[in-house]
Amino acid sequence: MVNCEDVIHFLDTYLNTAQIPDSSRNGLQVSGTQRVGKVVFGVSASLELFHQAKAAGADLIVVHHGLLWGQEQPITGIFRERIAFLLKNNLNLAGYHLPLDMHPVVGHNACLMRAMRAERIEPFGEYHGSLIGFCGRLSSVELDAAAAVLEAYCGTKAQVLAYGPKQIEKVGVVSGGAYSMIPQAIEKKLDLYVTGALDEPAQEWCREGKINCIALGHYNSEKPGVSALMELVAKRFGVPTEFIDVPNPL
Repeated sequence: MVNCEDVIHFLDTYLNTAQIPDSSRNGLQVSGTQRVGKVVFGVSASLELFHQAKAAGADLIVVHHGLLWGQEQPITGIFRERIAFLLKNNLNLAGYHLPLDMHPVVGHNACLMRAMRAERIEPFGEYHGSLIGFCGRLSSVELDAAAAVLEAYCGTKAQVLAYGPKQIEKVGVVSGGAYSMIPQAIEKKLDLYVTGALDEPAQEWCREGKINCIALGHYNSEKPGVSALMELVAKRFGVPTEFIDVPNPL
């Protein structure tokens, strides 16, 4: 057993939440029991995740997409049901959004770059004044091979827009719903841009910008950082942990 506040303090400090502007409320969002015997990790706060976490014996749930997004809202409907379940079962909920996107070790984007064995890595992808992704170099990998590596790593089927070179040397990654950063990738003269979800403008941006894009799905592109954070907490506190996958193709 560990103190919940000790885990939260460690995560807040390690992820540097105080220094990163974000629309999400990073850190503890809903308070439950002070003593934690098991920590469950998931991508997004949902009743399905909460039910599975409770069944797994969790005292603290850590997610990437939490419940609080920087604005007041009435505690009604789905929002009320989610909070009510946490309070009824004395469960803690913590969320880490941009701090987990951009972390150079356990962040989603850093993990995806390592999966591709990228080198000469530097920050990339400006979002509200912060660089939240990374770009770097590959040893001339074919597009199909890069897609296969990422599909296996994230456990998903990728959507590939093949409008750039077949041999990939310069790659950039911003997970989640970051299709809007394709123009930044074009300006950076990348051969491949990796993200989560796409929208309608993406295809013609890629065609006209002569760049490849691999989309892994918003959810699946953001499993890596959550899993890496889980491993860190397990090692740091010696407490049982579990990643609960609530499959989402989007």
